[in-house]
Amino acid sequence: MISLPAIADGEDKSSPLANRIRNNYRHVKKWAKRTETDAFRIYDREIRQYPLAIDFYAGRFCVQYFAKGSDSSEPPPGLSSEVERALTTVFGTAPVYWRTRARSKETRQYEKRDESQEFFTVTEYGVKFWVNLVDYLDTGLFLDHRETRQLVASQAKGKRLLNLFAYTGSFSVQAAMAGAAFTKSIDMSNTYCAWARDNFNLNGLSPKAHEIIRADCLKFLEEERASYDLIVIDPPTISRSKKMDQLFDIQIDYIQLILSCLKLLTVGGTLFFSTNSRSFKFNAAPFGSHAIVDISTKTIPLDFHDPKIHRCWKITK
Repeated sequence: MISLPAIADGEDKSSPLANRIRNNYRHVKKWAKRTETDAFRIYDREIRQYPLAIDFYAGRFCVQYFAKGSDSSEPPPGLSSEVERALTTVFGTAPVYWRTRARSKETRQYEKRDESQEFFTVTEYGVKFWVNLVDYLDTGLFLDHRETRQLVASQAKGKRLLNLFAYTGSFSVQAAMAGAAFTKSIDMSNTYCAWARDNFNLNGLSPKAHEIIRADCLKFLEEERASYDLIVIDPPTISRSKKMDQLFDIQIDYIQLILSCLKLLTVGGTLFFSTNSRSFKFNAAPFGSHAIVDISTKTIPLDFHDPKIHRCWKITK
């Protein structure tokens, strides 16, 4: 059972931010209780003077400040204190963790910030995941893909799933909990492969039916010969990792990436391709007669107010 804090009724005329957080939380809380989910967004850049996203993680708060420039400037001191005061007003005392998001090209290398090893668990649709709000820029669970994971899981029973750029394996874990016969998760980071194994163990899933492989996804696709009923591709926009032979750019490399995956997809199988690049343009022509549907609107969670947080396509062979 999840535990969600009760909040007091009332309105704080001195803080539009506190009022918006309160209203958003009340709205999301009903859904969260019903779905057994305690990780969700409670504020999403809705008021111009508060360029923030605030996520609730099982009683903790992760505040992302969106800097105007390309540097990694910290939020203004007045803003920090106002945000923490607003959260305290609504929820009482709770830990607050800050992030800064700068307008620079994303490399999504999950850069390390600390060595705290401060892990705790959250629940998403009844499935548990390890999260860390201190050590990395990202937390271990991309909340904007919660509904995408559910969509994949809804088709996973008895199926074989390949999860590329798997990060901490959340798509694979949700699919496995929904009855997938086999999953294979590929990521080039030893850290995140280990994190994915911990997520499988946390949910009592046998490692025999769920492989986790540390590899460059592009090289893996060149050598893989097994077939899959479901394939998930959620790559970085740009990757400059030393572990890769070449720069990965989603706009340049997506065609070959998808074509390579289609060779592994069973007839009637489904491929889900997603990107959070706001400038990305999808050209369906190279994929011939395969059925392609833009399902982005179906995959944006109710607690996210930015319709461009990601885009997602469903490709059927």
